Amino acid sequence: MIEKRAAQRHRVFKGGTITFAGSGIACTVRNMSDGGAAIDLDGPVTLPQSFTLSIARDNFTRHCRAVWRSDRRIGLAFEQ
Repeated sequence: MIEKRAAQRHRVFKGGTITFAGSGIACTVRNMSDGGAAIDLDGPVTLPQSFTLSIARDNFTRHCRAVWRSDRRIGLAFEQ
């Protein structure tokens, strides 16, 4: 299998929040790299084109967009 990621990903298991349009949705961050992350959601959610991912315990906030989706897991790309 050919690796297409520009940056190496690191496995994590952290609670996060996706925010958009004044609302927040809890998620679990499963892996991260400098360019993006993979998150798990509890159920199906329709996301806007861009939104914010926050991990409070790490004081981490990034604007991002979804680049792939598989069942309850979503791959995110961080916007510059």
